[in-house]
This record gives sequence, structure tokens and C-alpha cells, in this order.
Amino acid sequence: MSYRDADIWHMRSALNMARTGLGRVAPNPSVGCVIVKDGLVIGRARTADGGRPHAETQALAQAGKSAQGATAFVTLEPCAHIGKTPPCAQALIDAGLGKVVIGTLDPDTRVSGQGISMLQNAGIEVVTGVLDGQCRALNAGYFLAREKARPLITLKTASTLDSKIATASGESKWITGVAARRFAHIERSQHDAILVGVNTILADNPSLTSRIEGVDHAPVRIVLDTQLRLSSQEKLFDFIDKNPVWVVTSKSKNEAQMLLKKGAEILTLPVNEDGQIDLKSLMGVLAEKGLTRVLVEGGAQVATGFLKCGLFDRFLWFHSASILGSGAYNSIQEININNLNNSIKLKFIDRRILGQDMLDIYEKAQ
Repeated sequence: MSYRDADIWHMRSALNMARTGLGRVAPNPSVGCVIVKDGLVIGRARTADGGRPHAETQALAQAGKSAQGATAFVTLEPCAHIGKTPPCAQALIDAGLGKVVIGTLDPDTRVSGQGISMLQNAGIEVVTGVLDGQCRALNAGYFLAREKARPLITLKTASTLDSKIATASGESKWITGVAARRFAHIERSQHDAILVGVNTILADNPSLTSRIEGVDHAPVRIVLDTQLRLSSQEKLFDFIDKNPVWVVTSKSKNEAQMLLKKGAEILTLPVNEDGQIDLKSLMGVLAEKGLTRVLVEGGAQVATGFLKCGLFDRFLWFHSASILGSGAYNSIQEININNLNNSIKLKFIDRRILGQDMLDIYEKAQ
């Protein structure tokens, strides 16, 4: 294996480590670090749940004194500023690393380029840009929060083959089977928050928790409730001590006393010309509050709102092997597109077969 091949090999390993932290490290990025000496891995870690300790310090602790002269492979430029923890770049310097291979630069103005400069000024060889695109893609939410002041947004819907989400009477549990629902919980576990409209809560009374065996995940549950229709007796309030509930409304906090007493956080935002919460303003608020990855689970009105204003990055469409016909509820509401050139463009990424169901994964076309 050539030296370049080794760089790619170990950076992929660091990426795999980082991937396991998605949804549990916000507002920090999920970083992977692998430390190698004489061809052997002597330390490997990812950003810890909650955002710290950072990957580098944990991997260095594993390597101990053997880190002297070793090479570190890090998916994101080591931090150079003093925050709640000391700079990771300094920790690598103090450990006597001989070389640091970096996947991509950190967009944070307190870091960008400065972590590299610290390492180089200390006499450490630095290589950058190894699997740059993959490293950026993994932490797309972190980059979006800093470069576009919004989190990464994943839309998710589950429908029949004729794009229906409920019968004419409103029955919707369950459109898809066990395997598809299990995959949906995996997606929940990789996002900082789950967002739904109040109609979904009132119709289905979901808990909106992430239930994956062996994974401790407590996503924020965000409910769009413009007119404060929640009663505070819904199931999602049963888990509020562990899984926060944020209610987004056009009303004031004084009008939401029952929800406040239950422990909910109230976010008052303006509405658009349709009388709905201004989603662009909301995404800016969520980014300010440290969220980097948001899973939008509906219902149809909410999903349509995000589609109409182009606010999405990924689209997960689960299809059950069934048909409901006319009269049933559509998965997407009226968008009023009269010209094919103005249609919402998607880029197909992957298809998965989940039992009797099918999942199509798209990204927003650029």
C-alpha cells in the first residue's frame, strides 16, 4: 500500500468513527480521529455525546506516550481556540505528534486555518484535503449552520404507492411495516431534532422519541403550533425531562402557560402570508440555538411548506406496497406549479428495500 493509499484508508476509518456520533454532538461537529504509529492504530475516537471531550483528546489518551512521533488522521481541522476545552491543536503539539492528516478545514472563524498554522509552527507536518468532500458531507449540518445560518434539513414522508398518507377517515397507523419504521428510528437517532406540525400530534399522539437498542439519544421535539392547539396532555410531554419539547407559535409566552408549566420551551415567530410559521426565520433560530441536523416528519402541510420555500437538503420517501385511491389524504399538498421548468428538482441517491416497503433517498438538486 502506498503512502497516499494509507492516508485514505485511515481517513475513512476516522470518518466511520465520526458517523456514529451524528445527532448526538450538537452544536459541535462529529469529528473522528485515528492515531497511527508504525502502521498500527494506537488510538481512535469520535466527538463524545454532548460535544465533548473532542475526538483528538480521547484518541491521545488512548495512545498515551506512544503518540510521540505518530500520525493523527482527523476528519476536521483541530480547534485552535480556548472554549470550554483547551485547543485540540495544542494537545496534538504537546503529545509530540510527527504528522497530522486533516480531512477538511473548519469554517468556524475562530479556527479556520489557525489550527493548521499552530501545528505547522510547532514543526508538525500537516497534510490537508484528504477525502475533503466526504468530510464536509458528513458534517453538512455543521457547515450549513455556520455558512448559511440554518441546520441541515431532512424531509421524511411515508405513503402508499399512490402517494397517500391516510385514509379518507384519517387513519394513518401504520402506512409502512416494521422494517421501514425501524429504519426511520435510525434516521431519528442521527438528527438533533424531530419537527412536526400540530396536526400530526393531535391525530397520532406520537412520542417522537428515538428507539434504537444500544443508542442513547434524546432529540429535541419541535412542534409547529401557530394557534397553540396543544393541551399539554399529549404523549410527547411524558418524556420532556429527557427529550425537550419546543413549541413554535405566533402567540406570546403569556398565552402558553400550560405548556410552560409542563416544561416546554416556547418560540414565538412571525407568520407568512398564508398564516403559517415563517420557516426561514425558524431555521435561523434553530441554528442559533445550536441545532445542526433537523428531521422534518410532517405532516403534509409542513412538508409542503418546506418544499415550497426550498428549505431541504435530503428527502426520504418511504413507499408501502399498497394503494388507497382517491379520497385519501395526499402526502404533498398544493404547490401551484404551472410550468415544468419551475418544478422542484431532486437528485436520486439510493433505494432500499425494507420488507414489503421501499425507501427512495433524494438530495435537493443544485
